Amino acid sequence: MLPALTRRTLGFVALLFAFSAAARAQDAPVIAAAADLKFALTEIVTAFTAQTGMQVETVFGSTGTFATQIREGAPFQMFMAADEIYVATLAAEGFTRDEGTLYARGRIVVMVPHGSVLAADGSLESLKVALVAGTIRHFAIANPDHAPYGARAMQALQHAGLWEAILPKLVLGENVAQAAQFATSGDAQGGIIAYSLALSDQVSALGSYALIPADWHAPLNQRMVLLKNAGPVAEAFYAYINSGPARDIMQKYGFALAGE
Repeated sequence: MLPALTRRTLGFVALLFAFSAAARAQDAPVIAAAADLKFALTEIVTAFTAQTGMQVETVFGSTGTFATQIREGAPFQMFMAADEIYVATLAAEGFTRDEGTLYARGRIVVMVPHGSVLAADGSLESLKVALVAGTIRHFAIANPDHAPYGARAMQALQHAGLWEAILPKLVLGENVAQAAQFATSGDAQGGIIAYSLALSDQVSALGSYALIPADWHAPLNQRMVLLKNAGPVAEAFYAYINSGPARDIMQKYGFALAGE
């Protein structure tokens, strides 16, 4: 058994560590953000910190997965969803402060790597021809079960009459950022990904892309919300998303902005 003094010392150290961790969490709240925001939000966070001196931590992933994690007690302070239905559901279940704010509308594109048998063709005619010819091995989308961009990709493929034919060829990303990696890796002949990712220097250098008509799928109304445990730094960042500098960055990555 440890001496009482040692036990008290270790307990005090543990308390200090817990306090320090809590302070760090207060100073740098964790923002759960849809994967289509990977490049845009990274720039916004940099601008926010430069202007305010405050820091936030961002994690990117599938909107549906984050919603599940929030229900299970994940310590996020703010949620930026790619589909507002997830925010509405969480709000109805009592996990958020309110119903949140619409911050953008997203778009999807067909993305093909350099040297692909496919053309970057928003009408998906090139994909249709390749499916008939049997020259498609793999085609990437995000998992439509929990990723809004995957669900919209599925709707677009259904609209084009290609869903059943392409099902055996699909490679599913856990989120749309992973789908973009698959679509541009060369192992797949292409994929359907977020416009915001295709516009980034990192992804656009790997291939070409074309917008898919917006009326081929349900709108990607993207909503953000503060969770019940949000602190003042998260509140400041939430307000900053609707500031001029942040909106300029969102437009740079192809998002249609709320109110415009």
